[in-house]
Order: sequence, then structure tokens, then C-alpha cells
Amino acid sequence: MNNDIKNLEEITSFLQKELSQISDEVFNQQNEIASLKNEVAKLKKRIIELQEELETNIDKGNQIPPHY
Repeated sequence: MNNDIKNLEEITSFLQKELSQISDEVFNQQNEIASLKNEVAKLKKRIIELQEELETNIDKGNQIPPHY
């Protein structure tokens, strides 16, 4: 009986350690995901800015010069 309790305590200790490691990894992944989402948002904003700039430049290129 005493040996069974010791085995259960060892298993419990092992599982607690594993759970702690998994929790730490999930925390790190959540931080990385948040950082990547922020970077994607910045890139989307930059793409929109470049598209608008391109459209503006195309419109300017299609205008008739003032001397016509």
C-alpha cells in the first residue's frame, strides 16, 4: 500500500511538471501569435497605402497635360 502511494506521488509530480512546461509553452505561443498578428496588421496597412499611392500615380498619368 505504501509503495502504491509513493508511485502515485511520483506520477502526480511528473504530471505537474509536464503541465507546467505545457503551460509555459502555450504562454510563449500566445505572445508570439499576438506579435505576428500585430505585424500582419502593419503589413496590411502598408499594402493599402501602396495601393492607394499606385492608384493616385496611375490617375496622374492618365491626365491630359495642361498645354493641350
